[in-house]
Amino acid sequence: MRVAAGQAVSVAGDLAANVATAARLTARAADEGVRVLVLPEAFLTGYDAGAFAGPLPEASALGDAWLDPLRAAAAAGDVVVVVGTALTRGAARRLSQVVVRPDGSTTAPYDKQFLDGLEKRVFTTGDHGTSVVVDGVELGLSICYDGCFPEHAQAAALDGAVGYLSSAAYFPGGAHRRDLYYAARALENGMYVVFSGLTGPCGEYSFIGGSAVYDPEGRPLARLGEEEGLAVGEIDVELVAATRARHTMVHDHRAGLGTRVRV
Repeated sequence: MRVAAGQAVSVAGDLAANVATAARLTARAADEGVRVLVLPEAFLTGYDAGAFAGPLPEASALGDAWLDPLRAAAAAGDVVVVVGTALTRGAARRLSQVVVRPDGSTTAPYDKQFLDGLEKRVFTTGDHGTSVVVDGVELGLSICYDGCFPEHAQAAALDGAVGYLSSAAYFPGGAHRRDLYYAARALENGMYVVFSGLTGPCGEYSFIGGSAVYDPEGRPLARLGEEEGLAVGEIDVELVAATRARHTMVHDHRAGLGTRVRV
């Protein structure tokens, strides 16, 4: 299955502009035969304190017309799109991933479980992990800081995921950690990681991109710098099985290590 991590500049607080960019990247992905496209964290609203504090789309209104251009692009290209946004669920504000399928269905099945920095002042955490199934292939969902915690990707792998889709936004100075975290999540779980990073200026902040697709041993199959574009790779379920048979960390996982002894 052909997958891509896309990145572009997001305009703080401008839903229409960001939906149009997402639709454009979806059309580009379709031209390259991509079946699943991952776009960055908070891409639809922009990752910006001002945008986060203002009006946000409501999870119950994802079927409204504002997302129609992205639905049309997903349908035209037969692409499943996973894209980050801030949204509200009633009184709660969340950082979420929206999944748009070619049949027009649009859901927000996952809310970020680990919040970082300014997010802790604005949002509340999600209470469950989520995987999506595309053409029989199970893929775990993840938003940025989630991927810094080994147990998050591990939970997806233990539940049967062969890929880990991360919508992210890394600030300048974070490239070293970014490139270690997601390669490590791939290696330790014998799974593909599709990492999509926000790039360029957004409101008062700036971001460094670095979108990539990692193979089950943590090697980058494709990687971007800070330019707009797509990092494209292929998920091979048989390679995941072979890698996990050779490197058995997922199988050898232990729920606990007993009482620690100090001598």
